Amino acid sequence: MRTVPRWVLFTSGCAPVLLIGGWAIAALLTGPAYDPFTQTISVLGSYGASGFWVMNGAFLALGLCHLLTAWGLRAASAAGRVALGGGGLAAFAVVLLPAPSSGGSLRHGAVAVVGFTLLALWPVLAIDGDGGAPWALRPAPSCAATVLMAVGGAWFLFEMTRHGAAGVAERVVTFAQSLWPFVVVRSCLAHSGGGGAGQAP
Repeated sequence: MRTVPRWVLFTSGCAPVLLIGGWAIAALLTGPAYDPFTQTISVLGSYGASGFWVMNGAFLALGLCHLLTAWGLRAASAAGRVALGGGGLAAFAVVLLPAPSSGGSLRHGAVAVVGFTLLALWPVLAIDGDGGAPWALRPAPSCAATVLMAVGGAWFLFEMTRHGAAGVAERVVTFAQSLWPFVVVRSCLAHSGGGGAGQAP
């Protein structure tokens, strides 16, 4: 199995921290006019928002983390790494096409959907068919991660249509998608460390 550089643990671990920090600080800057329960993260990065630069800076950093993690995660299949990297590029596109200050945006919504889809599919695309693969790259955990993210996406769409807890649903899903690469990298490093110990004379 191809080894994973230890620096990938840093890039993958930074992703959820940057995402949460971005939306938390941007919400503070926006003030009580923003409702994190019902309003999406995109509202924080929309034109004219007080937290515009903070939220979009977090999106850019998140995308860079995904790209670097995809590059260094050599234990995963090529298809999975491409999907993860594509999710990183979609984060850049979200910044280039921010939501308007009011109303919706087809272009912004489209790149957001593409990014969500790629990040939801990458766990199952990254499966390593080798029986000795790290546990997070085995079929059962990978498929479970993809299914849970898909369910979370359906929950988000449901809340959007009923004008309910869309902000909560989106945060749960995006946090899960930003955390899973870190889980995979941790499992790869633990697996290679365990393998090395087992082979020692």
